[in-house]
Amino acid sequence: MAGDTMVQIITPELRRWIVEQTVAGFSPESVLDAMVKVGWQQDLAASALEDTLREHLRQTGVGRSVVAAPAAAPTRSQAATVMPGLPEIALSPSLRCLDAGDRQVRVLATLSLPRVVVLGGLLSDEECDALIAAARPRLARSLTVQTQTGGEELNPDRTSDGMFFNRGESDLLRRIEARIARLVNWPVENGEGMQVLNYPVGAQYKPHYDYFDPAEPGTPTILQRGGQRLATLVMYLNEPAKGGGTIFPDVGLEVAPQRGNAVFFSYDKPSPVTRTLHGGAPVVQGEKWVATKWLREREFF
Repeated sequence: MAGDTMVQIITPELRRWIVEQTVAGFSPESVLDAMVKVGWQQDLAASALEDTLREHLRQTGVGRSVVAAPAAAPTRSQAATVMPGLPEIALSPSLRCLDAGDRQVRVLATLSLPRVVVLGGLLSDEECDALIAAARPRLARSLTVQTQTGGEELNPDRTSDGMFFNRGESDLLRRIEARIARLVNWPVENGEGMQVLNYPVGAQYKPHYDYFDPAEPGTPTILQRGGQRLATLVMYLNEPAKGGGTIFPDVGLEVAPQRGNAVFFSYDKPSPVTRTLHGGAPVVQGEKWVATKWLREREFF
């Protein structure tokens, strides 16, 4: 794909590659970054990207429902926060305990596809209680992303109450965020603010994907705040008496909600092929409290 560093020619093959990557769901920023990393001059790469996508939109007439509008080349600060690969927990066959900096975290189970790691003791009992206490006064009916516009909406598939903390808003949040960043090898600033959810009896979150669907017209607006989601960490703050597990229907996996434990999963592309369809099973008895952390491509603001 790369051209000569002295004479770089925008070939039909390059234009075809740009369209293929964008239709596959990769953001214009990530396509530009890939071109620069293999030797393309940034100004020329940005121009080729913009011209190619504009022509593709003109020819197909499908607009933003298929591809995102071409973005300007990232600023120096934005480029510095674009990370290669995915958030990932480094594991070996014999590794059963992870150094999270201020805490040792147990590895309880792993799965390759989807990439899932179940963690034991990520949070202390005191931290779980403190998160619930801080979140409780700020709870409201949970919203989901409105993919048509990039805003938020009430969704009958999600029947919990929730709230978002601002990233780093307290010593408690900063400590937990630093621990997560170390475990998954991803910058703190690339994480969304932590969300705390409360599920009473009967509440659930039907199976869904956490990435933003590139075929939806509101996705380009959503991606402006930090790019695509790449991984999810669900932390269990209590133990409902019955029900409330995290389910992965495509692979027949259910993770039981145990206080202080967590489940981490990543997705390398915004596509069902990642097999990351998941949901929160209905709470049958008691209530469930969870804290969720989503990790983005670059700095989330």
